[in-house]
Amino acid sequence: MSLSPDRLDRFARHIVLPEIGGAGQVALASKHLVLVGLGGIGSPALQYLAGAGIGRLTLVDDDRVDTSNLQRQTLFNARDVGHGKAVIAKRWVTGFDPELEVQISDRRITAANAHDLVVGADLVLDGTDNFATRLAVSDACVAERVPLLSAAVGRFQGQVGAFAGHLAGEACYRCFVGDAFDAEDCDTCAEDGMLGAMAGWVATFAAMQAVRVLLDGVSALGEADWGRVHLLDGLKPGMRSFTIAKDPACKTCGSAA
Repeated sequence: MSLSPDRLDRFARHIVLPEIGGAGQVALASKHLVLVGLGGIGSPALQYLAGAGIGRLTLVDDDRVDTSNLQRQTLFNARDVGHGKAVIAKRWVTGFDPELEVQISDRRITAANAHDLVVGADLVLDGTDNFATRLAVSDACVAERVPLLSAAVGRFQGQVGAFAGHLAGEACYRCFVGDAFDAEDCDTCAEDGMLGAMAGWVATFAAMQAVRVLLDGVSALGEADWGRVHLLDGLKPGMRSFTIAKDPACKTCGSAA
């Protein structure tokens, strides 16, 4: 696979980076990323993922645009209120870069259909806002041997973690949060509030990590760093990181599984 003159010009600022280069840009063009959730995280993340030239994108969201979304969900404008997010997101991507392949799903993710949505992907980026969906996506990723980036944000804090529970010795997202959150009972930004720019910070950091994961072993950008969770604090501001160990008792990726 090679890049046309137009693509070389479009991605010139990537290609001159030794950590990406031409080989890295060609690799990104061949990758398939599934983005789950097109809200405060998925919306700005998609703009940078498309801008990075990731060749195939599957966009998953069953929600419709609400006026309250516009404070942080950068894909949408007032004319989109009431319309499906996945359809609008696809329209944005095809207008931004017609050479990218885009598929959408406007079905709500459940344990029953998550496998069909992630199978064959190179990476899943989950930016959803409830544990039931996150765990369903994580379980499907382990079963289908697909790495997962999980991103979450609320108020002035966010987190981004990379998980590969299908690999020996590596934790999955369930190792991180446990089994107690398989219900949709977590707090929401409607209840707690959220600084719009905080969602953008988490989203762009997640997009950066996605490029890193997709280029692991291809370029010198860095390793995927599985099991590493980064906590972003917008009040300090600052960031700290820690590593999640694989839980031998995890019902998804542990020895019991």
